[in-house]
Amino acid sequence: MEVTQRNLIFSKVDSKNSNEIIHYLAEKLFKAGKVNKDFEQAVKERERVYPTGLPIGDIPVAIPHTDVKYVKQSAIAIAILKNPVEFHNMAKNDESINVKIVVMLAMKEPHSQVDMLQKLMKMFQNQDLLTKISILMIMMKYMKLFRNK
Repeated sequence: MEVTQRNLIFSKVDSKNSNEIIHYLAEKLFKAGKVNKDFEQAVKERERVYPTGLPIGDIPVAIPHTDVKYVKQSAIAIAILKNPVEFHNMAKNDESINVKIVVMLAMKEPHSQVDMLQKLMKMFQNQDLLTKISILMIMMKYMKLFRNK
């Protein structure tokens, strides 16, 4: 089953803080029918207790997620931010980091969430790949603008 979909990948998202970007991505997942109405609040509550900011290299990432009971169908929503937003560090909760990419997980099965987190952690360690993904997303957004004119 494919969990990434083009309509759930966003570039140059303008958010002022972590709550705003969590709302943005959770709303996209809800409108796509992937999660129930309580998903957003559950993600925010989990993020307060178990932060998901990863201070990896030049492109810090956050992976907000919550319990599988809020998910209807597995999906991943991705936002490459226009400007970094502050998330708390996963390893040091009292420390904040400025995140540039947010990957929101909505996994239906508990084991799939653990597997996906492991795969993402491995991928995020490749900073060159993250840079290329960021550039590609920006280029795709501009190409879409030119097609619409």
